[in-house]
Amino acid sequence: MTKSELIEKIAAKNPNLTMRDIDRIVTVILDSITKSLANGDRVEFRGFGAFSVHSRAARVAKNPRTGEKVEVTSRNIPHFKTGKQLFDMLNGK
Repeated sequence: MTKSELIEKIAAKNPNLTMRDIDRIVTVILDSITKSLANGDRVEFRGFGAFSVHSRAARVAKNPRTGEKVEVTSRNIPHFKTGKQLFDMLNGK
C-alpha cells in the first residue's frame, strides 16, 4: 500500500474530511515516526508492531565484481517487529 492509497482508504471511510486534511494528517504521523526513529526512540503501535533502530558495526566487505576489499562504516538501520495480533492474523490464528 502506498501513501496515496492509504489516504484514499481513509477518505472513503471519512467523507466529512477533505483529501487535503487527510494528506496533512498522514504526513504528520509519518514525519513524527521518522523523527522519533532519527532520535533513536522506539515507536510502538499495540497489536501492530514496533519500529526501532539497530546499529550495524563497521566491517570489511568484498566487491563481488573485482574481489577488492571495501571498508563499510557502521550505520543505523530501521527494524520492525510485528505485534502479536498482526503475527497471529498473518499466520491464520
